[in-house]
Amino acid sequence: RFDMVVGNLYPFEEAATNPKSSFKDLIEKIDIGGPSFLRSAAKNHDSVMVVCDPTDYSWVQEKIVKNEISSEDRLKLALKVFSLTSYYDSLIVKKLSENLSAEEFQTPYLNWPMKKKMALRYGENSHQKADLYESVLQTSALSGFEFHQGKELSYNNFLDLDAALDLVLRFETPTCVAVKHNNPCGVGTADTITQASTKAIDADPKSIFGGIVAFNRPVDEATVVTLQNLFLECIIAPAYTDSALKLLAAKKNLRVLSIKNSNVNNTQFKTIGGHVLVQKVDDFPLQAWTNVGFEVSESMRKNIIFGEKVCGFLKSNSIAIIADGQTLGLGMGQVNRVDAVEQALKRYQDSLQRLSIKTENVILVSDAFFPFPDSVELIAAAGIKWIAQPGGSTKDNLVLEAARNHNLNMVLTQTRHFRH
Repeated sequence: RFDMVVGNLYPFEEAATNPKSSFKDLIEKIDIGGPSFLRSAAKNHDSVMVVCDPTDYSWVQEKIVKNEISSEDRLKLALKVFSLTSYYDSLIVKKLSENLSAEEFQTPYLNWPMKKKMALRYGENSHQKADLYESVLQTSALSGFEFHQGKELSYNNFLDLDAALDLVLRFETPTCVAVKHNNPCGVGTADTITQASTKAIDADPKSIFGGIVAFNRPVDEATVVTLQNLFLECIIAPAYTDSALKLLAAKKNLRVLSIKNSNVNNTQFKTIGGHVLVQKVDDFPLQAWTNVGFEVSESMRKNIIFGEKVCGFLKSNSIAIIADGQTLGLGMGQVNRVDAVEQALKRYQDSLQRLSIKTENVILVSDAFFPFPDSVELIAAAGIKWIAQPGGSTKDNLVLEAARNHNLNMVLTQTRHFRH
């Protein structure tokens, strides 16, 4: 007879997160007997108490001494075993299959090894409980971040940090992205990160208030100066100079983070009632464009690619008006395309009053096709001469005809970029 079973598992997680581990090393660290005897004891928890976590040793010992171990304690310890072994097996599957393609490895089960990293103050609102879980095998930019200063990170902070990083790291040139409520509100790309920061702020100085700013280059003191008059929740970048961190320290509540790599997410998970949706993230493939109007110059081609990425990170229906590596008017989260166009145009008119803009370089980018010519009429009335949209509407002929009638250049990119 056994009264209690205490056991730990071979440290597979340690081997899995060690880049020097060979395939043989991983196999050697897969525990066989441990999960078996722990699960056996857990199944029989009414008669056998089982302990698999050293953090439980203290309170279990105290209760044994006082003869206070309850049936609820036994069940709780048993469930911890089943939870641990489930995580352990998922970790093995994920690690051993990471070099196989989706076609090479298919399973009807979702093996998603996640471990609690921290409890958050609250969720989206103060009455909602929230926690942060992490995958120790994940190598995206936000995993393994370094926290330099500021208040505790919140649920909403993490959502916005992820959105900002996911977009800014898709650009090769120095780029700054400001995010508010999970939507980009200002994006700038330039020859230097300081210039990019100025562009992003000038794009919409009203909306950036209380937002999150991400960079794809190290931040220096000159770049921090561009942010000094702003109230921001978080700043995240690959690194900071010592003088930049010293200047940022003046704002004690500002959360300042750095990342260890520039990897973007390649798989997206979304939970819905009783289900999990899994998809490969949008990687913005370049298709063969169809052009109606003037030939696309190299500078306009770069404008379209820039605008397409920004538009693809706005909640649909979305519109991005941009020029020369700067957003000038964004419309997002609208239930019809006309409303998204009107919202973007309103912000664009504000930019015209504040900024010196070469209107001939301005282009409006749409995340999906225009179902009717009405949006084209609005765009033409605003004086914009370039439009990029995927095409594919049953009314494409009417939309293209409206563009010709107003002497608009329209590029059909052939690729939709919905984001929900």
